[in-house]
Amino acid sequence: MLLQDMMQEDTFVVMGNTLDLDKYAAKIYLALKEKGYTAYGVDKEYKSLNDVPCDNFILDLCMHPLKAINLLKENKKKIKAVLIQPGAESDEIKEFLNANKIEFIEGCALVGLRLYPRG
Repeated sequence: MLLQDMMQEDTFVVMGNTLDLDKYAAKIYLALKEKGYTAYGVDKEYKSLNDVPCDNFILDLCMHPLKAINLLKENKKKIKAVLIQPGAESDEIKEFLNANKIEFIEGCALVGLRLYPRG
């Protein structure tokens, strides 16, 4: 799945601090909501991916990889694809996603919103 494909989906889960407006996770979360996406935050809003009230979403990974890998490993929800933000990548996360056949790309949701508006 390419970034332009991800940006045509309806539901995103942003993994990172979506409540602190100084954090990129919050900027991404708010930008998604402003553009009409359904968006949930995992870290401060929901503590786990398993707490999010939906399945089959795009996961925007915007969290330190050491914390993110634990949340990924405990997840029971269906993830459509993962967008790994700059700084959130690690070999362990990529290996985990590959082993679990979860499609992923490295990129930026804010760039995706600007370049590939839904329509």
